[in-house]
Amino acid sequence: MSSQKEKENVTMARYTGPKCKLCRREGMKLFLKGSKCEGEKCILDKRPQAPGQHGNVRRRSSATEYGKQLREKQKAKRVYGIMEKQFRNYVKKAQKSRGVSGEVLTQILESRLDNLVYRSGFAVSRAQARESIRNGLFTVNGKKVRTPSQILKVGDEIKPTNFEKLHLREGFVLPEWLKANVKEKYVKVEKIPTMEDFQDRINVQSIIEFYSR
Repeated sequence: MSSQKEKENVTMARYTGPKCKLCRREGMKLFLKGSKCEGEKCILDKRPQAPGQHGNVRRRSSATEYGKQLREKQKAKRVYGIMEKQFRNYVKKAQKSRGVSGEVLTQILESRLDNLVYRSGFAVSRAQARESIRNGLFTVNGKKVRTPSQILKVGDEIKPTNFEKLHLREGFVLPEWLKANVKEKYVKVEKIPTMEDFQDRINVQSIIEFYSR
């Protein structure tokens, strides 16, 4: 029965079920529901065990090296809202680069337009950021874009086309590698993010090792 429900929660290979269940499965807040994850109603604070009758047992049984690497991969995919094929391509690109693979993967994930819109406070979650981008509510360097996965580089500027249609994120801290122009109402990519700027608790090196098997 549970497998049937999981199948029903997948549309075109994308998970559409309860987002709180994903946080419980990973044992940490993935902030998939914006400000609701930071409030007192967060279900992870009340039910920290993994979903299912034997949630904690399953979590302990996955404590092998492979299990840990798998969980880090799943965690990253869910945080950034990326499907397996695209995520694997990001990892391959990072592995072929001249830099440290883990750091390059971090830079790729953080440089996605949907993530930058979220980090800039123009959306309460990455999912909402993707929807806003697809609806044409943002420009990059003055040109309207509708591709959430677009990778931005240093010097690129993100600007909303209509603030009234946005759900701004409250109480966030703008990363040091981004710079806001309050007067012109845009955010600029000031420098390349590094591992020190990585704000989510994800072990990217474990991910690289997982795909290197």
